[in-house]
Amino acid sequence: MILATSLLLGGCNMVVLNPAGDVAAQQRDLLIIATVLMLLIIVPVIAMIALFAWRYRASNTDANYQPNWDHSTQLELLIWSAPLLIIICLGAVTWVGTHLLDPYRPIERTVAGKPVAPGVKPLEVEVVALDWKWLFIYPEYGFATVNELAAPVDRPIAFKITASSVMNAFYVPALAGMIYAMPSMETRLHAVINKPGDYTGMSANYSGAGFSGMHFHFYGMTDKDFAGWVARNKAAGGTLDRAAYLQLERPSEHVPVQRFAAVEPGLFRAAVNFCVKPGSVCTDAMMRTDAARDSQSNANEHGPMPMPGGHPMPMPGHSPVPQPSPAAKPDTAGLTGADLPRRAAPSAGVALAATASQPRL
Repeated sequence: MILATSLLLGGCNMVVLNPAGDVAAQQRDLLIIATVLMLLIIVPVIAMIALFAWRYRASNTDANYQPNWDHSTQLELLIWSAPLLIIICLGAVTWVGTHLLDPYRPIERTVAGKPVAPGVKPLEVEVVALDWKWLFIYPEYGFATVNELAAPVDRPIAFKITASSVMNAFYVPALAGMIYAMPSMETRLHAVINKPGDYTGMSANYSGAGFSGMHFHFYGMTDKDFAGWVARNKAAGGTLDRAAYLQLERPSEHVPVQRFAAVEPGLFRAAVNFCVKPGSVCTDAMMRTDAARDSQSNANEHGPMPMPGGHPMPMPGHSPVPQPSPAAKPDTAGLTGADLPRRAAPSAGVALAATASQPRL
């Protein structure tokens, strides 16, 4: 059994418990702490189940059998206080940890005890999940790659992530937790790599036929090696413009690494807003237009906004509402009904008929 278990565990990838980035390491610690806290309840309960089953088995006539026992204050305190304390500790740890490790929050340290140096600019990487490959744009250096990502060691990385069609999940287990890539939306992830190496990146959300081949290489490099990698991409030739992006966007599986020495400015924003194709309207511009039209239609429908004191405030584009002259006296006739025509008194025959039609009590 030990040999079989060792063979099975030999096929496991323990990168989640042995990451190379500080964010992933903090997430690993949070996972271990939460597991240990829960085991403080699980292990004793499982042990007592086995103990009770053995102690009070049918063949054990020496067991103290008390069929009328129904309450113990000491046991009640133990049963309820222990899980309550565990839940309080677990809630405090996870609440603090998840807020500190918010993917939208820029990191404040590269490793434990080493804060980010003042003036260090994060490496910006724009990520687009395509069918079925990954596009990485480096706006600082002006080039792009497909299915290959790299970053220098101990430099913060700021990812901006979107998708071209269906939802995926950007995940480099050695670097940080996964974050969803969604069409017409931009998500963020901040991380740092602390050890040079070749790490695996993937999509962690099923996205169709080519999902199984949607992997990429992530390289942690020294500053010197990263500068050489940047020079290699800058020398690759080719420009990722809108036409090239539309060709790349088409579904394809097991795509090899591609490099583009230049990228058309604003391409990522166009990908987020679904307006890469010439003549298409960007979703953010469409939403601004709709919001402005709705605001104008609401103003026209409801008119000027009344202000305290009974003086309406004119809206932009509307003429002020005329106010009555201060010398004018209010028309009380309309309020009292003095100007309304008097109803004629009913005739005797009509009154007699109305009286006869009333029900008798």
